[in-house]
Amino acid sequence: MQRSDTIAAVATAMAGSGIGVIRISGEEAFAIAEKVFRPAKKDKVLHEQETYTIHYGKIMDGEEILDEVIVLLMKGPHSYTAEDTVEIDCHGGVYVVKRILELVLRKGARAAEPGEFTKRAFLNGRIDLSQAEAVMDVIQAKNEYALKSSIRQLRGSVRDRIRRIREQVLYEIAFIESALDDPEHISLEGYPKRLKEKIKELTEQTEALLKNADEGRILREGIRTVIIGKPNAGKSSLLNVLAGEERAIVTDIAGTTRDTLEEQIKLRGLILHMIDTAGIRKTEDVVEQIGVERAKGSIPDADLVLYVVDSSTSLDENDREIMSLLKEQKVIVLLNKTDLPMVTTPEMVEKVFSRPSVCISAKEETGFDQFSQMVEEMFLKGAVSYDEEMHLTNIRHRISMEKAAESLEKVMESIRLGMPEDFYSIDLMDAYESLGTIIGESAGEDLIQEIFSKFCVGK
Repeated sequence: MQRSDTIAAVATAMAGSGIGVIRISGEEAFAIAEKVFRPAKKDKVLHEQETYTIHYGKIMDGEEILDEVIVLLMKGPHSYTAEDTVEIDCHGGVYVVKRILELVLRKGARAAEPGEFTKRAFLNGRIDLSQAEAVMDVIQAKNEYALKSSIRQLRGSVRDRIRRIREQVLYEIAFIESALDDPEHISLEGYPKRLKEKIKELTEQTEALLKNADEGRILREGIRTVIIGKPNAGKSSLLNVLAGEERAIVTDIAGTTRDTLEEQIKLRGLILHMIDTAGIRKTEDVVEQIGVERAKGSIPDADLVLYVVDSSTSLDENDREIMSLLKEQKVIVLLNKTDLPMVTTPEMVEKVFSRPSVCISAKEETGFDQFSQMVEEMFLKGAVSYDEEMHLTNIRHRISMEKAAESLEKVMESIRLGMPEDFYSIDLMDAYESLGTIIGESAGEDLIQEIFSKFCVGK
């Protein structure tokens, strides 16, 4: 996978802006830059300059001046890619940026593939695979918690934890192999008992990481939130209040919402992917029936269900059906229309449906601070945990960790069955390899290509 040619790409968005950046990386980066850059001081030679220095001049296509620029020099291995790197900061017009990139390519660079700069940083050993993936997580972070988690991963939080676990697994593999090769000097007597304790310890570590994987996904992607309730309970009004605009049609006619409506909302630093659904009730209307079935079908995949109850009316058989659908879900009951005389109270809801409830009025926009606080407490469990703990936010990491946990369980089963020690070694090696795919030390070329193909060009 190692490639030594010199690559170039636009590192900023291809849209009109104040500044555009063309990045060049590879053995010929300085030589190519010298072919297109005319420094203000005519006797200056770029490759003779110190690393991390900036130089002013012009980009020349023959005798034509394309732009006045500054050039940033970074000599390998102390650069993003660990290669010689040049960045040309020019004016951010789409045409001028395109002209400069085309010129650089004509002078010997190759157009970079998506994510190739970060891929080279990985292949050159400057970062591991989990850190490379964190680069895109930083770029795509949608809230404070996602950004903090991505920065921790970029600084090596995942790598350090995985390497510590792998070192312990590798020690046991090495001990077993050494004992099998040299039984006269290394005894395995009593080893299964000692290994059993070690496997318990390793299993606890992997389970702890898997336990917070869902929190990590929520942190990175947002909370999939489904709004459920009877017709005319105020579901669409709730969505409009949270979105800060009229996203859903609101009328006094029951059954206005026939299909799902999605909106992304930021709430106390968290992202909620809100899904407004059709009111759940028995109906003869064929179109409304489809909407009701879609509403029911959205419940199992939800991270959070907001069950909206019209507090000005009594609970009925439709409410009881909804409650039966939500037994296994994380639910907040929102007693809406509290601006009207309350017929259904929090105590009544608690008696028949043991879930937390909040009194709100979508019409008067009251009660939403308490609702926001409840969501924050339910998913963050205190902001401190997100500042201090390492979360698996990547589904690929979670799958690899699950495979490692399965292999460790097989070792434990072999111990319980009194199997020969070489059986332990096989499953321990599988766990070691699975963990290695997370940080790239056991990753195949196809996996690496797939990961970096998802990056933007220029990163």
